[in-house]
Amino acid sequence: MTEERPVIGWREWVDLPGLLAVPIKAKIDSGARTSSVHSFGTRRFVDGGAPMVEFLLHPLQRRETPAVVCVAPIKDERWVRSSNGEREYRIVIETEARLGETVWPIELTLADRDVMGFRMLLGREAIRRRFLIDPARSFRLSRRTPKAIRAFEAAMS
Repeated sequence: MTEERPVIGWREWVDLPGLLAVPIKAKIDSGARTSSVHSFGTRRFVDGGAPMVEFLLHPLQRRETPAVVCVAPIKDERWVRSSNGEREYRIVIETEARLGETVWPIELTLADRDVMGFRMLLGREAIRRRFLIDPARSFRLSRRTPKAIRAFEAAMS
């Protein structure tokens, strides 16, 4: 018996409630093993013996403001092959993601994605056994521009 899985488009708004108060537009990338989120100004520290990371994130595409401060425990550090084929040593965090009605923990590598088209990639490990992808459509499970983003942009103006 086949389990019914939600269908997502090639790009979706993903909530990361443990990191951001607003959703972030993500490219669904089944070619990327691990998910990745934009980060800069990264600072490592220790809190109660646990390794932590603080980083800044521009949640809106093609905008340099605002810069949101995010803090998370470091889960791992590993080598990742970037989109240009080079290996990079990246910090890995784990956080909760929400897309449509599905809420689940995902691993995110931290990378400077400022010049990339999307501030987040949702890789195959995060979507596997949870979603089917319709590569011809966008925003199957999320609104084209969520109310939270419109309010966020209005507050910045």
